[in-house]
Amino acid sequence: MASNQSQSSVLRYEGCNFFRQRLVLSTLSGKSVCISKIRHKDDDPGLKDFEASFIRLLDKITNGSYIEVNETGTQVRYQPGLLLGGSVEHDCNVQRAIGYYLEALICLAPFVKKPIKAVLRGVTNDQVDPSVDVIKSVTFPLLRRFGIDEGLELKINRRGAPPHGGGEVVFRCPVKRNLRPLQLTKPGKVKRIRGVAYAMRVSPATPNRIVDAARSILNQFLPDIYIYTDHMKGPQSGKSPGFGLSLVAETTEGNFISVESASNRAGEEPSIPEDLGKQTAMLLMEEIFRGGCVDSRHQSLALLLMALGQGDVSKITTGPLSPYTIQFLRHLRDFLQVMFKMEVIPADAEGDGEMRTGGDKVLLTCVGSGFTNLSKTIM
Repeated sequence: MASNQSQSSVLRYEGCNFFRQRLVLSTLSGKSVCISKIRHKDDDPGLKDFEASFIRLLDKITNGSYIEVNETGTQVRYQPGLLLGGSVEHDCNVQRAIGYYLEALICLAPFVKKPIKAVLRGVTNDQVDPSVDVIKSVTFPLLRRFGIDEGLELKINRRGAPPHGGGEVVFRCPVKRNLRPLQLTKPGKVKRIRGVAYAMRVSPATPNRIVDAARSILNQFLPDIYIYTDHMKGPQSGKSPGFGLSLVAETTEGNFISVESASNRAGEEPSIPEDLGKQTAMLLMEEIFRGGCVDSRHQSLALLLMALGQGDVSKITTGPLSPYTIQFLRHLRDFLQVMFKMEVIPADAEGDGEMRTGGDKVLLTCVGSGFTNLSKTIM
């Protein structure tokens, strides 16, 4: 239970966009939400199977939640219960990767009553959602900056590619009473690049082809590059063939910037490992140019944890805000009454004694809402 939970009027939204955002913030704030006109004009209206699966996962980690879905699935009423946590097993719908569900769990896990141990099964790597590799190598270091560290773990038992999945991961997260404020304003310069080239049910030579192609571009900019190859065999390789690459650039200030690519699904036009490797390397160059202390995918998580922090000032420098992050800021205002001060830092502005590189940056500042997990006992 959180100290700022209230039974205020129901927040109402329309459409299927940002569905997960709204339910996560509803659960944290204790405010009920009603989402209507979900794909009401589509040939197949209402909730998709992966959204229904996400609702079932929320129900498993909460106690006393009230969820009402109308007959057509075009309207959802959600009244959040208490965040319970504990041991959870969930078969994720294969339309979305496990990362889709993990992103939401990571937002909620520090504030449950009992530390979460979640066993999630499904697709571990696809073209849409963050892979388990990026969550492990980039999301976790960001969580540690807020004091979420001891007991944080993500174990990959099996990988699974779309369309049939077959992967399995185990996620553990400690419970925190409070989050520490964040001062993250120096992006730093890239000093090394690490990565994972993985393959499932394809030739063992595939990861090496991906690595060679990626290095042909990255070696022009940096010598310190190591890309690990992970070729899963037998039951650990899931139920469908696939391969991909995730890359992480680490800066001199200890910040991480990530990108990833995955092959097309079985039955679609085959992907070429060399093309995928070069494409991912170019995506990393673009993300580094955008700059900031977090990459585009992690902007919203950093802002959420800043908003949930103590009543102290937190600051972060990011690259240009993504459309997802812009909407997330609006939702933070609606659910938590937290607003951010935003200041654009031009690309050619001088700072810290050196010329800034890349595109324009954004400095975001807020005062935390003082969110407290009252279920966490004081030792």
